[in-house]
Amino acid sequence: MSVIRPYRPSDRSAIYDICVRTADAGKDATGILSDDRLWGDLFAVPYVERHPDLAWVVESEDGRTIGYVVSTDDTDAFYTWFRDEWWPAFHERYPRPAEVVTREDRMIEYGYTRAPGADANTAEYPAHLHIDLLPETQGQGLGRTLIETLFAELARRGVRGLHLGMDPSNTGAAAFYERLGMVSLPSAPGGQAYGVSFG
Repeated sequence: MSVIRPYRPSDRSAIYDICVRTADAGKDATGILSDDRLWGDLFAVPYVERHPDLAWVVESEDGRTIGYVVSTDDTDAFYTWFRDEWWPAFHERYPRPAEVVTREDRMIEYGYTRAPGADANTAEYPAHLHIDLLPETQGQGLGRTLIETLFAELARRGVRGLHLGMDPSNTGAAAFYERLGMVSLPSAPGGQAYGVSFG
């Protein structure tokens, strides 16, 4: 039986792997971009670097890391750190596009535009998360347990709410968030956002 446990630094390479293997609206995104690591460098690994205490993983019976939830309890503070400390190390690897045309351009531009105030939902819902589970984990309640573990810790810390953004074509994820009691929030064109308040 799979178990949920706190993130360890030894999980880092698995976080990259799970991120790319679930990045295309829940499906494998390997090879879609010129560099598979971009997915993890934007949406997973900075969280475990900044907030290892707000990350949990699913460990399979044979000891593999097969899912995770990562989070920040303060989106604006996280984006300040991302802009000032995390992303500059990737400027050479991911040069800012002169013109934003492709999906990859949009993602790289996203990295360059993270800053406090970039997300309108942070005032009411200051925390945010990313959750990814390999197909073998799904349908076992592990996603729910991961999120409930995170929510309990955020509530314990006195965080007022959490939001998340997602690809609207991932209808299974949308249904999952709604079952958890999350409500639809305003989002940028082409995106979808959900939020939940604590207490």
